[in-house]
Amino acid sequence: MTSGGDAMEPALRGSATKGSFPPIIIEPSRRRLALGLEGVWSFRELLYFLVWRDLKVRYRQTLLGGAWIALQPLAATAIFAVVFGRLIRVPSDGVPYPLFAFAGLVPWNYFAGSVSRGGTSLLNNAALITKVYFPRVVVPMASVLNGLVDGGVAFAVLVGLTFYYGVPLGPGLLALPLFVALAAAAALGVSVWIAALGVRYRDVNHALPFLLQVWMYATPVVYPVSLLPERWRLVAALNPMVGVVEGFRWAILGTGKNPGLLVLVSLSVTICLLMSGLAFFRHVDRSTADII
Repeated sequence: MTSGGDAMEPALRGSATKGSFPPIIIEPSRRRLALGLEGVWSFRELLYFLVWRDLKVRYRQTLLGGAWIALQPLAATAIFAVVFGRLIRVPSDGVPYPLFAFAGLVPWNYFAGSVSRGGTSLLNNAALITKVYFPRVVVPMASVLNGLVDGGVAFAVLVGLTFYYGVPLGPGLLALPLFVALAAAAALGVSVWIAALGVRYRDVNHALPFLLQVWMYATPVVYPVSLLPERWRLVAALNPMVGVVEGFRWAILGTGKNPGLLVLVSLSVTICLLMSGLAFFRHVDRSTADII
């Protein structure tokens, strides 16, 4: 054993002088408010791999493949158009209700799908987390990023619907990337909170589908925010997806007033949600590999 160890040591030293990667020293951060994002850029290739892997696995061995990306919101839109558009006759800010509902479902489905996958991402990648060191925040971040592919396909369908219904695209379309970024930040903030809590309390993951279902009806997906009394709209904007959905509709369809104030409130809540979520995730991450 001793001779084997002595023989291995020079080999390791020699490999270190031939341009190999330097050793990574893992030690706790000295900053109390560290968010754990320092090493994400160094592991960007792993982030890309996780995004690509999740995309391939999600639609592997499916009959319709990527067509599910468009079929799911289209089916939900058809149901909402019958129930809320024809039976209840919910107003739609002057645009055809199917188009109104689909425009709300595109950002909501992106958010809900990202949170659903990101909230369970640590448990689903337990084998990887317990064997290899890397910044754990990369895992829920990958779930948020791969949802952008689904959202892009759904957005293309939405553009097709605007041409079908004869609704022109206006200059507000230039603000669309801001609302996409806000939705991604909100999804990441919620995902890291749920992922960190789900490691210690497994029933959090059981409650997640119910939470998202209730959250959807608290968000103006099937109804306009104009139905709410004026004094309650800013309170509703404490839900970060209110500013996202209203802003998304305004940018695409030009519906309602400029939602700048609602977006500003939702942006403030999203920043607080994201910063606190990353800090809590960083705190729980110290024992994640042991608990999971």
